[in-house]
Amino acid sequence: MKKQLLIALSVLLLPACADKEQYQQAVVEQIQKDQQLQKEQHVKDYAMEPEHLAKCVVDTSSKNMPGIFPLDPARLTAYRNYTKMLTLSKSADPKKTLEELRTDFGSAKALAEANANFTESMLDCYAAIVSETEEDVKDK
Repeated sequence: MKKQLLIALSVLLLPACADKEQYQQAVVEQIQKDQQLQKEQHVKDYAMEPEHLAKCVVDTSSKNMPGIFPLDPARLTAYRNYTKMLTLSKSADPKKTLEELRTDFGSAKALAEANANFTESMLDCYAAIVSETEEDVKDK
């Protein structure tokens, strides 16, 4: 009985982890893209690891996503939608994908709120990591 429950739980957890990982990977790619375009000089100036910054952004933005807990189906859908939002520029038909995103999020306003959540999370994480870096320098 315990083995069956463990197997059933594992089957549910694997896709959930994959959705969050895909979102985190999309954030890393966005950070690296911004860094290459020199939009975000902070990453270089403060020697931020894109992966560390991405983890912070995912954790921070997740707090304002739908769903009560990390494995909530609404949260998993949000991870997929945020990933799709971040990879919009890679789409073969960005206009069609944008319309799909509006539908996926429920409205253009909800999509704008998700984009704002992502942006605010990114800024909050920049501030947090810069503070960490400055404290480390001060301690040395």
